[in-house]
Amino acid sequence: MRCPFCGNDDTQVKDSRPTEDNSAIRRRRFCPSCGARFTTFERVQLRELTVVKATGQREPFDREKVLRSMRVALRKRPVDADRIDRVVNSIVRQLESSGETEIPSKQIGSMVMDTLAQLDQIAYIRYASVYKDFREVADFNEFVGHLKTDPEV
Repeated sequence: MRCPFCGNDDTQVKDSRPTEDNSAIRRRRFCPSCGARFTTFERVQLRELTVVKATGQREPFDREKVLRSMRVALRKRPVDADRIDRVVNSIVRQLESSGETEIPSKQIGSMVMDTLAQLDQIAYIRYASVYKDFREVADFNEFVGHLKTDPEV
């Protein structure tokens, strides 16, 4: 592992332990060249996933994009950061275990929407406003009206 401070290729692992949900390994590292200490996380990747966009464009799946979008939706909401991380881990595990290597972006968006609907209604509406591309206030009203009549969401 390269030192992020001085670029030295030879760093040492001082401590390793699993994260709370056992989805990653946390490693404390030391750089003998500059003396810096830093932490890395290793995650298991079952298979290489490719996201297929609506335009047909393909790009490698990026867990951090899912995490960022959920954090934006959940900003200033009473949901713990660890809980968000566990939920994202769950979504990634579901995608990896689906058996498919190419995942439509709409499927990922739907999974995030379903998760947010159970986690926090305000975050769900925030995410839906971007995901469903609301253009007018009437779009919001229709969506929120549907929420009121559908107890499942």
